[in-house]
Amino acid sequence: MRGKNSGGGTMMFVETNDIPATGEYANIMYSDPNLPMTGNHEDFPLRNSSASLTMAAGCYDPGRMSGEGSPMTMSPWNQTSPFAKSPWSQFDEHLPQNGLIGSLIREEGHIYSLAASGDLLYTGSDSKNIRVWKNLKEFTGFKSNSGLVKAIIISGEKIFTGHQDGKIRVWKVSPRNPSIHKRSGTLPTLMEIFKCSIKPSNYVEVRRHRTALWIKHTDAVSCLSLSEDKQLLYSASWDRTLKVWRMADSKCLESISAHNDAVNSVVASSEGLVFTGSADGTVKVWRRQEKGKSTKHALQQTLLEQECAVTALAVNTSGSVVYCGSSDGLVNFWEREEKQLSHGGVLRGHKLAVLCLSAAGNLVLTGSADKSICVWRRDGTIHTCLSVLTGHQGPVKCLALEEDRELSTNGDPRWIVYSGSLDKSVKVWSVSELAPDLNQTAVRQQQRLVSDADSFACEGSLSTGRASGNRRRQ
Repeated sequence: MRGKNSGGGTMMFVETNDIPATGEYANIMYSDPNLPMTGNHEDFPLRNSSASLTMAAGCYDPGRMSGEGSPMTMSPWNQTSPFAKSPWSQFDEHLPQNGLIGSLIREEGHIYSLAASGDLLYTGSDSKNIRVWKNLKEFTGFKSNSGLVKAIIISGEKIFTGHQDGKIRVWKVSPRNPSIHKRSGTLPTLMEIFKCSIKPSNYVEVRRHRTALWIKHTDAVSCLSLSEDKQLLYSASWDRTLKVWRMADSKCLESISAHNDAVNSVVASSEGLVFTGSADGTVKVWRRQEKGKSTKHALQQTLLEQECAVTALAVNTSGSVVYCGSSDGLVNFWEREEKQLSHGGVLRGHKLAVLCLSAAGNLVLTGSADKSICVWRRDGTIHTCLSVLTGHQGPVKCLALEEDRELSTNGDPRWIVYSGSLDKSVKVWSVSELAPDLNQTAVRQQQRLVSDADSFACEGSLSTGRASGNRRRQ
């Protein structure tokens, strides 16, 4: 539900109605549907970001796909190697509170996964390359044998990548040269596969007349997550299972038939809790249990049952709030009360599927197939939509957040937000936890419009608003 406020901004309200259901075909949607890159979405008006998207020529053409370059760039005589340096486009330094810092565009593949660690950013796509960026410049890269990189997670000097072929690959940073990444193994390891293959009891039926080892994923690895103590790695797959790996020796400790359809998201939280979301429309809570030397996970609670697919999950830093994005464009959230989680409300900011979520500090960001990113701030039981970031020409598939230590202050925490899209680009945003002053934003926009008119540049604007919602009472 939207309205207009006195400052001219768009207001988004957090409603706490009963969880809606969508069409009968919604539950077959996976976390990365084959969405069209272009289309006429007249029912969803374009909301521009605060950054002016002026290009080198002085004007931004909104009808041009982000992957299209100049005639010189597209010339077959000017093609570079896969690991050639590619520039980050730099933008106005005097940005409003939430705005675009830079954009990376490479004709290499749709961006499916991101992972940020300090000043490093790892990007995975449907090409065979995983790229590493440092301080907004290409630092290095490494190549896998599998094409689509669906998940990336970093643990110390190790990088884990989940792939479409059902494998989890492990990479290690060279201690002598941090730009060199070497593959150190695959999960499950060859030794574990050999040990398990000897016993017939280790084979399980995965399809009619087909069996496989229980330690192996038999379909795409859609997501990865680390336990709070970094001792366990969780992987979930379109084969409907959740697997638990011990980091110390890369052993698969447990395989859980978690859902009735593809598992699209897994998030480990505090107190041994693990959340899984699936295309079957459910969100489940699993609790880690230590029994001697063995580790088991038991189903504790089913948070959601709906017709449309669950496409993304996120948990805030303290583990007190769980967010769930769905193919209907809604984001449900639950709040922890003692030992149980109760439904707190629904964030309504998108018209198309929510494909990714990320939470840090008091913020939660939602990326959608409608090409936009909503920035929400949580204050107690109220969520406020601070701004809507636009600029991608395709669905926003993945998000990553890192604290901006240089600009953050006690009164104004700031974050660097990375967004990857199926338009083959990664964009970098500066986001503040403070609500924008709509009057100041309007003045700044007017000044920008006047300045841009004088210089024949293109305009940029920011859609901002405030939204609030009361927690649903039982």
